[in-house]
Amino acid sequence: MTNERTFYNGAAHTMTTPPESPKIYHITHVDNLASIVKDGGLVSDAIVSQRGGPATTIGMSHIKGARFHRPVACHSGDVVADYVPFNFCPRSVMLYLIYRANHPQLAYRGGQGPILHLEADLHRTVEWANANGVRWAFTASNASAAYADFYSTLNELSLVPWEKVADNSWQEPAVKEAKQAEFLLFERMPWTLVEAIGVRSQAIKVQAEGAVAASAHRPSVILQPAWYY
Repeated sequence: MTNERTFYNGAAHTMTTPPESPKIYHITHVDNLASIVKDGGLVSDAIVSQRGGPATTIGMSHIKGARFHRPVACHSGDVVADYVPFNFCPRSVMLYLIYRANHPQLAYRGGQGPILHLEADLHRTVEWANANGVRWAFTASNASAAYADFYSTLNELSLVPWEKVADNSWQEPAVKEAKQAEFLLFERMPWTLVEAIGVRSQAIKVQAEGAVAASAHRPSVILQPAWYY
């Protein structure tokens, strides 16, 4: 990846070269998978909230709450909670908090073992969204942060710090922030766009395979221990 400095919206940015086929990842508890399949895909926190919440919640309530008030600047009237969120990498910062299970504002204490990574292709997802008139956006940092900028064209993907996103040693603040960069898809993500399901153990692999067994679309369930802590 090559880096260069440029100015965008009046601020200096380091431009990077995106991967040729970037992937996006959404984490969820295996207990939620059957309902996701039955529903035909993932839905936004705003829709989940209207339905009374998921079977098992793994997020932090104060962060989720903030997303109901954080505007998506490139789509007037929308807030982050209106969108299904994805990271540009597995082994996210949020997964680390789940793994540690000691954050005072994290109610879930079940560890990373039952957590799934739902993987999709970014370009295929954008192609579907554009063909169906579905809004999407992305950020180069945590979308709930007040300083996050929102982008809505693929030409702007070079504003994501891809080298830092791919770095597994994220104690450096800039890397930690980059690994929280998000892709956002308005309201729904069709199940058919999920290409693979990454799991940590054979036991969860069997459980996930059972949850998708009756679906016409059955993504491969793959042991991916490198996606975990």
